[in-house]
Amino acid sequence: MRIDRLDVYYVAMPLIYPWRTAYGEDRDIHSVLVKLTSGEWEAWSESTPFFAPTYLTESAGSAFYHVTEVFGPHVVGREYDTAADLNARLDVFKGNSFAKAAIEIGWWTLESKISGTPLHRLLGGQTREVIAGADFGIQDSFDMLLGNIQQAVDAGFPRIKLKVARGWDLDMLQVVRQTFPDFTFHIDCNSGYTLADLPFFKAIDGLGLAFIEQPLHFADVLDHAELARQLETPICLDETIVSVRAAQQAIQVGACQYINIKPGRIGGLSNALAVHDLARDAGIPVWIGGMLESAVGSAICVELATLDNFTYPGDLFPSSRFYTRDLAEPHLEFSPGNVFQPFTGDLPVPDPELLEECTLRQQSVVPAT
Repeated sequence: MRIDRLDVYYVAMPLIYPWRTAYGEDRDIHSVLVKLTSGEWEAWSESTPFFAPTYLTESAGSAFYHVTEVFGPHVVGREYDTAADLNARLDVFKGNSFAKAAIEIGWWTLESKISGTPLHRLLGGQTREVIAGADFGIQDSFDMLLGNIQQAVDAGFPRIKLKVARGWDLDMLQVVRQTFPDFTFHIDCNSGYTLADLPFFKAIDGLGLAFIEQPLHFADVLDHAELARQLETPICLDETIVSVRAAQQAIQVGACQYINIKPGRIGGLSNALAVHDLARDAGIPVWIGGMLESAVGSAICVELATLDNFTYPGDLFPSSRFYTRDLAEPHLEFSPGNVFQPFTGDLPVPDPELLEECTLRQQSVVPAT
């Protein structure tokens, strides 16, 4: 296909309740949406690195800049028979996975539209239910957290992820485990600890957690490997896996027993497929993660999660979980049993009125004349 045009939108989507983690608080989600055009065809992608470089080194502002001023002008007006061709064109640029993903994911959604093939089938997945787990950030109180957990348990969720941070970790986990002794929990540290916190990790090692997600520095593979040797509880890597190479090295040194895959963080769907296959071949389960995207990005995560090695319930949420009004239609909603169905027709696209309301900046990229 020839990419004729990119229409790029930097949006801010107000949350129902602030999202609190080890790196701070977000009251709205800053995201980059891209409409790719090829002839009469158009399709959408979304990449969501947040307002500030707190999750990783990119922000929505930097992704918008790189897509509109650097990457976009470098790729428009050219033919790309495969996503690998597009990635090869972008390889001259270092890092900036979220910005690259904003374009690369769009190649896949555009190819799905042009070929009439559901995206999950194009990716090699199956038309099957995708199981979701529940996920709670740092809450106002233990009572609030326990009440939310009880609602999730009553609703039949198979597992719950708990965000932890200094001052909201050991005591909270002990209270949760005392209240729910047999339920499946894992924790997400968002790179908030170091090996000096080994006493904390030893203290929770007997709580029966499914795994500890991203406990240490986002770029540190060796310390994660050392921590994995010290604990019975498995380690899962998230922020560390920013590329296929990072996944190869983490697996090689034994830094993780689970891998979280987020299409934006890893540079797009081609890289996500490669990491999925690497992990599968190494006997490491993967699970899908989200960045609180609109239905545009969340639907793409559902499509990816239909691949066979996505065996742990994912961080996937209905539109109503975080947003009073999701800016995309159709909204993402659960089927009975807290599962999502992959899309066999068109994927969600932004509602023009809500997109305009949420847009902070907009720019189009066309071939130079």
